[in-house]
Amino acid sequence: MRESAAASVEEEVAKEVSGQASPPRKHDLAKTAPSRDHSNASAGEPSSRADPSLPSDVSAFLLQLQKERDYSPHTILAYQRDLQIFSGFLSGYHGVQSWSWAELDRLAIRGFLGHLARKGLSKRSTARALSAVRSFYRYLHRNEIVDVNPARGVLTPKQNKYLPAYLDRAQIDLLFQMAEVRAWGGKFTDVRNAAILELFYSTGMRLSELAGINRQDLDLISQQVKVRGKGKKERIIPIGDHAQLALRNYEAKRDELLRTLRGSPADRTAFFLGRAGKRIGVRAVQNAVKGFLDQIDEDAGLSVHSLRHTFATHLLDAGADLRAVQELLGHASISTTQIYTHTSVERLKRVYRSAHPRAD
Repeated sequence: MRESAAASVEEEVAKEVSGQASPPRKHDLAKTAPSRDHSNASAGEPSSRADPSLPSDVSAFLLQLQKERDYSPHTILAYQRDLQIFSGFLSGYHGVQSWSWAELDRLAIRGFLGHLARKGLSKRSTARALSAVRSFYRYLHRNEIVDVNPARGVLTPKQNKYLPAYLDRAQIDLLFQMAEVRAWGGKFTDVRNAAILELFYSTGMRLSELAGINRQDLDLISQQVKVRGKGKKERIIPIGDHAQLALRNYEAKRDELLRTLRGSPADRTAFFLGRAGKRIGVRAVQNAVKGFLDQIDEDAGLSVHSLRHTFATHLLDAGADLRAVQELLGHASISTTQIYTHTSVERLKRVYRSAHPRAD
């Protein structure tokens, strides 16, 4: 019996990965029978309309995250995928229309985590899936759909510690030398990209935060920027002199572009624009920054987020207070910021081993 159930689970997950469709099935809160048709799931932003391939309670939960809690589209899509796989696992194991959210216990959720591990998911991805299930059950409990939250007592898989990739001082100098040389040519995109790099390193803001900056968020006289972070939280971050100069140079190019586009539809609210006058997208920022980072070290796994890591690491290396760095980064918990202290300690160890005569 268990072998046939396991085979059913494998089939469900295979459908999840391949996107094969099966007919939608009716369901209610008591007996949940999610369809496996994922043709509506996309890599874009989640729609505010209910996805017919999701149980109605899952759709309502995701809509709440989007409308009331202001979760990012990336997070909502990740939760959607995790909960689709979770409901598919349950239907494969227990049978379609043979289980309900209220009947599940900790063992069922642990079984789901074990299934993910057997499928080769990383501990990080498994922990994210558990986070989605926990959040969903908190929603069900708050709305009195279930009496208890069985996910509450399930331990998060212990993750391997890793040190984030970052640039050293020499690499940062080289990065900005390359950006400045290109900006001297006066092309709109080159001047803009130089400003983007300077702002990332000067503030440590997230990719989505930078793409979402409006012109009114920047105060180049006081040298500060207002950032809208996760959960609608706003914070003010100082801007350094180099970033201020790069932003002023870009602003002149931005104003010039908007003058040439007069009479054409353009986004005059957004600060960072594409050549057509629309707000720059996250993917365009990634591509622009990655082009520079690959010239620094193509094999180091550097990304846009590496500039955020670099910002924090360089501040702590110079003796900045951990709490201050936490506020600048917009971390809710200081434990998230502490990863950068590990980076600094590892750097000190390397210096010690290379310089101390009796280190080896």
